Amino acid sequence: MKRITCREPGTFVLEEVAAPAPGPGEAHLRIHRVGICGTDLHAFQGNQAFFTYPRVLGHELSASIISIGLNDQGLRAGDPVIIMPYLFCGHCLACRSGKTNCCQNLSVLGVHVDGGMQEEITLDSKYLLSAGTLSEEEIAIVEPLAIGAHALRRGGVTSDDTIAVVGCGPIGIGIMALARTLGCRVIALDTNPARLDFVKQAFGVADTVLANDGAGAQVKSITGGNLATVVFDATGNRRALESGHQYMAYGGRYVLVGLSKDELSFRHPEIHAKETTLLCSRNATREDFEWVRQTLENGEFPTREYITHQVPFPEMIEHFDSWTQPDTGVIKAMVDWTNS
Repeated sequence: MKRITCREPGTFVLEEVAAPAPGPGEAHLRIHRVGICGTDLHAFQGNQAFFTYPRVLGHELSASIISIGLNDQGLRAGDPVIIMPYLFCGHCLACRSGKTNCCQNLSVLGVHVDGGMQEEITLDSKYLLSAGTLSEEEIAIVEPLAIGAHALRRGGVTSDDTIAVVGCGPIGIGIMALARTLGCRVIALDTNPARLDFVKQAFGVADTVLANDGAGAQVKSITGGNLATVVFDATGNRRALESGHQYMAYGGRYVLVGLSKDELSFRHPEIHAKETTLLCSRNATREDFEWVRQTLENGEFPTREYITHQVPFPEMIEHFDSWTQPDTGVIKAMVDWTNS
């Protein structure tokens, strides 16, 4: 079978390897689509935290079952499935508490172990979820949207909230779109005017703010002086992470979704005066995946607008470098393995 391996930063290799054989409790899966996320782009550029080479990338996956044994969900050969790529131990305190997304011994497909940028993989059936009536493209975007769903649950967002989302990339857009289904007000912030225009036109976010020195005053004006009750950082940029609380109301919540390798510093009087609730949000749980599946099945998310670039797998290597460049307008790129 064919697979694409990132041998070292800046280098992909198309390889022929033996097909995997499933072990006890594992399903044998055929990959159809692979979404490209920031982790993949950073790995290619050589600046992804906790990453080693060589590595087969890919954790935003659409797949179908080639073979599977008895399983709790009643999944059968031929079924389309959503893959939850967070491989948890099931024994640590976090897992026993239902927080498998932050398992003490967590491994993520395409990051810590080889992922789905290949024709076939094997995986324990507990990481599979029926895809129902979703299209192959919709199946592949469940994972990044589930990260947004988890962030909203971490922030305790309800229809009464006004939220500010810093960063209009794939994760930030997911937070905004899902928040709108909850009925709350959404304010989008980004340093890129084109991305702000994109979320306004494609996702109906009316309130957009250019993230510059005057952004705090603009958010304050939009909210009638109250600021946002919940702020989400979806950038992972140190400067943005350290300054996002300026958009937050007194008594508000600040949720860090983006990941930075740097140390962060906050001026304590500023966050103390607001009695800030500071939260981190990592990955997602089965509950988040199920919420996103239902949202997509209900037609509440504009998948076509979200997936801005799609290529067949033989063309991925030549296109990948361009997806790291903001001026190409990439929001979500996807690789089609159907005809591999």
